[in-house]
Amino acid sequence: MKRNIFKISAIVAAIAAASSCSLFQLDNYDEPSETIKGKVVDVATGEPVLTDQGSEGIRVRMTELSYGDNVEHNPDFYCRPDGTFQNTKVFKGNYNVRVDGPFIPIVRETSDGTPIYDGSITTDVKGTTEVEFQVYPFLKVEIVGEPQVSGGVITANVKVQRAVSVEKFKELVEPMGGYSDDFTNVTDIQLFVGYSSSMGYRARDTRWSNAIEYGGNKFEASLGQEIPITSLGTIPSGRKVFIRAAARINYDTPRGSGTRRWNYSEVVEVNVP
Repeated sequence: MKRNIFKISAIVAAIAAASSCSLFQLDNYDEPSETIKGKVVDVATGEPVLTDQGSEGIRVRMTELSYGDNVEHNPDFYCRPDGTFQNTKVFKGNYNVRVDGPFIPIVRETSDGTPIYDGSITTDVKGTTEVEFQVYPFLKVEIVGEPQVSGGVITANVKVQRAVSVEKFKELVEPMGGYSDDFTNVTDIQLFVGYSSSMGYRARDTRWSNAIEYGGNKFEASLGQEIPITSLGTIPSGRKVFIRAAARINYDTPRGSGTRRWNYSEVVEVNVP
């Protein structure tokens, strides 16, 4: 009986030792150190597509192809407010890179999966690799003139124009299926206010930010017009804040995600007397 117990103990000890060695074995893989840099620009003007620095902004998705088909994509990351992006922690390899944002999808297919157009980029990432995406933004948003401040309230004149015509939008999007004429309706204008110089939806101060919403195609007559929008509440005297205007249409990207992304104006610094 004792002999059997000793045998069992020896086996258990051997298994534990093997497991322990495996558990504490050092990972000898090098850390990812390659860099990919890029920008997203308007195909018509070459101007950067301004965005939000967060999940409502331009999403960058990379899929490593070095290990064959059916691989999972890398963790998503997002563009800076100026439409540029950079990731300095990428493994060396061959990647497919795509962006999704407030512009006509660069990868389009029919409802049954038949490819229509693929504007993604496949490239080897080694050292520092740079890419550029030329896209059709939905809208162009501007703050016109200098914002006015009175009694701790900011008033800005915002102008919204189409960066891609309704006809061009329909030509490129309708073949994907499920098209609706209300996709191009402008649904809201935002005035984001806060202390961050990278102002956007994520960085806004909800006490002061404001929105104007539009139903159906009611905004159509206001395209290209200056629309005054004021901040909410009272911003304390002597503060420096940043404002940014944004607008979006009734179309989510990627399609079916439920995320309707804003096109943005430049950030404007405002001193509150």
